[in-house]
Amino acid sequence: MLRFALGFLLVILQPSTGQFPRVCANVQSLLSKECCPPWDGDGSTCGELSSRGSCQNILLSQAPLGPQFPFSGVDDREDWPSVFYNRTCRCEGNFMGFNCGECKFGFSGINCTERQVKTRRNIFQLTASEKNKFLAYLNLAKNIPSQDYVIATGTYTQMNNGSNPMFRDINVYDLFVWMHYYASRDTLLGGSNVWRDIDFAHEAPGFLPWHRVFLLMWERQIQRITGDENFTIPYWDWRDAEDCEVCNDEYMGGRHPSNPNLLSPASIFSSWQVICTRSEEYNSQQALCSATNEGPIRRNPGNNDKSRTPRLPSSADVEFCLSLTQYESGPMDKMANYSFRNTLEGFADPQTAISNPAQSGLHNALHIYMNGSMSQVQGSANDPIFVLHHAFVDSIFERWLRRHRPMLEVYPAANAPIGHNRENYMVPFIPLYRNGEFFKPSRELGYDYEYLQEPALQSFQDFLTPYLQQARQIWAWLVGAAVFGGIVTAVLTGLTRACRKKKGGTSSEIQPLLIESEDYNNITYQSNF
Repeated sequence: MLRFALGFLLVILQPSTGQFPRVCANVQSLLSKECCPPWDGDGSTCGELSSRGSCQNILLSQAPLGPQFPFSGVDDREDWPSVFYNRTCRCEGNFMGFNCGECKFGFSGINCTERQVKTRRNIFQLTASEKNKFLAYLNLAKNIPSQDYVIATGTYTQMNNGSNPMFRDINVYDLFVWMHYYASRDTLLGGSNVWRDIDFAHEAPGFLPWHRVFLLMWERQIQRITGDENFTIPYWDWRDAEDCEVCNDEYMGGRHPSNPNLLSPASIFSSWQVICTRSEEYNSQQALCSATNEGPIRRNPGNNDKSRTPRLPSSADVEFCLSLTQYESGPMDKMANYSFRNTLEGFADPQTAISNPAQSGLHNALHIYMNGSMSQVQGSANDPIFVLHHAFVDSIFERWLRRHRPMLEVYPAANAPIGHNRENYMVPFIPLYRNGEFFKPSRELGYDYEYLQEPALQSFQDFLTPYLQQARQIWAWLVGAAVFGGIVTAVLTGLTRACRKKKGGTSSEIQPLLIESEDYNNITYQSNF
């Protein structure tokens, strides 16, 4: 109890990460379109007196978007967050946060100069004490209000363009449920009209970076409210699983004895109430989810539509997905073929990489298999299994990054669906993060996965693989260079012989293309879960 009491004080005293900063959810900030709060450390805006950051205009990407969203100026999430704010804190060095009061992911210390890499572990490798602590942390987050962030209960237009703020408090866990909903909700077009083919967190290149940020923010929030700076999210390795191995009262909740759609009353999660699950109701009312309780978590693992998801993903599915060399392809949405992102997300067949939205593979398969709250994209984060699942999906993304070592340019700069270009800011995060900033190895962001800490032999293989990949990419150039070099050699050899004949063969033999050995080094989810 003492630890939890201290945790409550920490959430009051320290900044968190999420949607609308409480200090900016007011008439003055909305009308001025400025969210540049002071840092408590020195009282100056964005900690400017301490060289942490300064209040600056937001620089929005001007790169063209794909054709999936044919509107402009109808959705608050377009050119995020400019509808609400066009000036925010821009932090310097390793500082981060809506007021530059935090350290970037992977750094700690008073001046954010200490590097750190924490390890995410398999939930089944945790001791009983560690596992129980994780479950207690989840329940604590569900019952502690966020002190620094609020959620919007109306659109900017419904707020009378900022003169009538519509925000409300929310607990820490539900803050993240709401953010997942807000990023994936339909566009409200007025009357009873909506546009469904829009999602700022799924069905496009940003799917993996977005959820990577989401988990990092969630992980940090748990560290803060508990005071446990060493906490990391565990993962569930579901490869080749025959059923839901975490669906029991020891872990994430077993089946209710009399209602197979509910959780066992012996689980702490049976008393949880879900939010943001009634998308059709919000659409008909042209309203946003207000985070009111909507009933208990629903889950009935394995009783899903077998024609769509016949089984849980296999190790072979994962290995095939990892073999794909293209991060993204074609239309860069759920119709993309031979796309690592689309195959891992689950809209392409995990054995052919051909798009097939009628089937659900890999990531999507787990959501469908749970057959309940997890199976509807906007409310899927209500089920705490969501965190375990996405941590493992992120680990597969990490394996692909380490195997192929792509340059940042591999992530599309233009023509992706709205919100998914490399330089777009991710909805609905404040402070602001660009998609491309998280297209990098996890160790640069301060975390690793237990099962990816391979022995030396595997490390050498990982080291060699990217160079082999690069060789494959430039083989045509190398062949052309060899052919050209052969022609030049033949011509010069012919000229040399002709000169030798003219001189009567008296001069010593010449080798005009001889290269010293050292010179060779210079050749160079709407996802329908």
